[in-house]
Amino acid sequence: MDRHHQMKMAIQQKIKSLMEKLMTKVLHTDPFRPEEHKSKKPLYAALIPDEIFKGSHFERRFVTPFGSLWEELAVIAADHGLGSGERGKLITGVIKQERLHRITETLNRLEQGRRSKNRIQPDWNSEIAYVLDGTGEDIPAEVICDLFVTDVTTAEKFAFELKSPLPNSDQTKVSKEKIMKLIAMEPCQVDAAYFALPYNPYGERKQYSWSIPARWFDMIHDPVVLIGDEFWEKIGGAGTYQSFIRAVNEIGQEYKERIYREYLGIEPPEPT
Repeated sequence: MDRHHQMKMAIQQKIKSLMEKLMTKVLHTDPFRPEEHKSKKPLYAALIPDEIFKGSHFERRFVTPFGSLWEELAVIAADHGLGSGERGKLITGVIKQERLHRITETLNRLEQGRRSKNRIQPDWNSEIAYVLDGTGEDIPAEVICDLFVTDVTTAEKFAFELKSPLPNSDQTKVSKEKIMKLIAMEPCQVDAAYFALPYNPYGERKQYSWSIPARWFDMIHDPVVLIGDEFWEKIGGAGTYQSFIRAVNEIGQEYKERIYREYLGIEPPEPT
């Protein structure tokens, strides 16, 4: 069994485990109760079919447990790819005082610049070069990265800030600060650090157009940014993204049909 097949099986097992827990919850331990809904929202219940709110009930219970799923799937991809993945890794070291000042200065400049007519554009290469020119006293520092991956063949270590495909401004700012601190540490504890998104809702990298993270990164050109297949290939090697897509698609139809029949109580539509 090759590593892509092993990775696919592990991904499917993880998703199935979460989906089975979700189905148990929405069908038995926390189902949608029409009478309770009507008592709490009589106007909505009078005007809108229960099925609409039943769908919302399912969605809310889906989002919470699946919030950390991307990180869990990334660990699986890393374990079957480069060799080792870990969530929430604490990285410690020292950073020269002036480097810390320059990180804060760079982030403040981007924050203030977005409010002016002459908006300052992010440029990772020039920003990190400016930060690394800083000197001064060594200050203890620590960073907890979302995902830490080790290439067991080369011993290279990579840190990732893994966010939703449409991250908010605060998340992105904090991620950039953490990545800068990781690169600024002495001795440096990672060979590279990245701001990563698990997929691109806009298609190709050059088409990514969610404006909020663009306040902090040049999402099209910054080498520190990885989107979709770039991220999965980085942690799992060539073919990882397609293995991931196949894994999800193979079990997706089964759960769609179960949700239609068992939860919504209707027959699924004919496949198009």
